[in-house]
Amino acid sequence: MDMEIVFPGGKRVDASYNNFTIRTDQSVQGGGEGAAPEPFDLYFASLGTCAGIYVLSFCQHHDLPSEGISLYQTAERDSETNLFQKLRIDIRVPGSFPEKYHKALVRSAEQCTVKKHIAKGLPVFEVTVSSRTKHGVRSCI
Repeated sequence: MDMEIVFPGGKRVDASYNNFTIRTDQSVQGGGEGAAPEPFDLYFASLGTCAGIYVLSFCQHHDLPSEGISLYQTAERDSETNLFQKLRIDIRVPGSFPEKYHKALVRSAEQCTVKKHIAKGLPVFEVTVSSRTKHGVRSCI
């Protein structure tokens, strides 16, 4: 999975991946224009949408209606570090959704690949610096 990260101006940082551009910006308070989500917002959204695709897939696989289902995600921060300590996802279903599938929906959401990576302490991070030359890219570190 390769992705190029570029700086289009201001506090914007964009990622190019598979013919998509994923745009980010900082909030106005953070010196940006607030024109796009902040990078951490995308991380947070990836957790909820990943769980959501598993819930949606469960419903589709079992011919259950997905209309009216939503996931509501909240997080608790540590007051000292300001880091998230707990993430909650509440799967909200209409009253007509069969109760016998409630636990299965939870198990489906727990299959989220993003969550599994975090739970395993993955990926390992490695950051290097390289310089561009007229003959290509040369690694410096």
